[in-house]
Amino acid sequence: MNIEEYRNYCLSLGADVEEKLPFAKFKNGASVLVFYVCGHMFCFFDIDDFQIVSLKCQPERIVELLERYNCIGNPYNESPKHWIGLDPHTVPDALAKELICNSYEIVKAKYGKKRKNNHEPSNFR
Repeated sequence: MNIEEYRNYCLSLGADVEEKLPFAKFKNGASVLVFYVCGHMFCFFDIDDFQIVSLKCQPERIVELLERYNCIGNPYNESPKHWIGLDPHTVPDALAKELICNSYEIVKAKYGKKRKNNHEPSNFR
C-alpha cells in the first residue's frame, strides 16, 4: 500500500477515527500524521519520511511477530513493549491491514469502555 492507501484504510475503520498533525510545534514532528480513536493514538507515520508505520500491539504478540516477519521492527518513538513498527514498503497489504485494525481495536476496547463508564458518548470529540 502507498501512503494514501494507509491513510484511507485508517479512516475507513470507523466514524470515530480522527486524524491530526499534533506535533507541528516540534522540529522533527511537524509531518507526523496520527490517527486516533476515543481520543488516543492507534497509528502514526511521518508523511515526509514514510519509513515506519507505528501501531499498538498486544505485548504477547510482539515477540512472535518480530521473529516471524522481517518487515516488523521497533516503532518510532514509542515503547516496543506495546508498539510495533511496520516497514510500509515491504509488509504484505493483508498483514498491514490486520495489524492496523488490531491496533484500532486495542485502543477502542480500552478507552471506549472508559467513555461509556463516564457516560460520554462514544463519538465525543
